[in-house]
Amino acid sequence: MKIICVGRNYTEHITELDNERPEAPVLFLKPDTAVLSRRQPFYIPDFTKDLHYEVEVLVKINRVGKHIEEKFAHKYYDEIGLGIDFTARDVQQKMKEKGLPWEKAKAFDNSAIIGEFISKDKFSSMEDIPFRLQKNDEVVQESNTSHMLWKIDELISYISQYFTLKTGDVIFTGTPAGVAAVTEGDKLEGFIADKSMFTVDIR
Repeated sequence: MKIICVGRNYTEHITELDNERPEAPVLFLKPDTAVLSRRQPFYIPDFTKDLHYEVEVLVKINRVGKHIEEKFAHKYYDEIGLGIDFTARDVQQKMKEKGLPWEKAKAFDNSAIIGEFISKDKFSSMEDIPFRLQKNDEVVQESNTSHMLWKIDELISYISQYFTLKTGDVIFTGTPAGVAAVTEGDKLEGFIADKSMFTVDIR
């Protein structure tokens, strides 16, 4: 299993972090050690003082594929989910300033929350899926997949040009605006429509 993450896929998020709009999807990877075990709390690592949540719609790949044409991409997943890409923002900023890779800020242990998955058949379109993140019962991120710069099938096709997709791989499709820091004692809960997909306590 590998985790392929897409950066800068929502315009408002690009703006809030003062980034340039990319000409193509920005991709990075997380190892399987980044996945936080189900129902376990997340402990803020001691190497960051500015740990941010980023809620994202997830896609679970159901078969092996390489050089997938966009028109066939829908055949490569049956389920979608919701998760969090935790980011050590202060570490990332230092990496960006030096032109270095982001792995220390993005791919550290337990940095990926992977919630439940549900059948995509429950939705009339993959381009109209509402989702949100609540912190301590207050909505802090809310958006819809219609706002993606690159839609799910486009992403699958693009990613498969570089990485062979295998059964069980998970794609994090990007985060909308509203990212911010977490502190000890926070509780995060993610929703697709009105269905709770995950909860995690911050320690």
